[in-house]
Amino acid sequence: MAYRVELTRRAERDLDYLYQRISADDSAAAVRWFNGLEQAIYTLERFPRPFPAKALDNPAAPESKKAKRRLRHLLYGAKRDVYRVVYEIDESHKMVRVLTIRHTAMDQAIIKG
Repeated sequence: MAYRVELTRRAERDLDYLYQRISADDSAAAVRWFNGLEQAIYTLERFPRPFPAKALDNPAAPESKKAKRRLRHLLYGAKRDVYRVVYEIDESHKMVRVLTIRHTAMDQAIIKG
């Protein structure tokens, strides 16, 4: 069964910021990269657990410990431009909630509630 992917306001702001930051309006390559990021996010509809269930094969997002809940992350990009899509899975509603999108060089996100 497919999951519904929901972006929080914060994740939507992160996407807007990224779109502006990479000047997607001015570059076909930037638009392709950005569209690829969005497509990667929506692959979570079918594959919210992209790796085997063993803990070592699918580590929790670093933010999990402070948030005190199971958060996952999907990596997108290459070399110096890798971004983490931090999300959680709500099994009872068959939903993937994208909480934030961050460059891997950034500090851990503060995840509330």
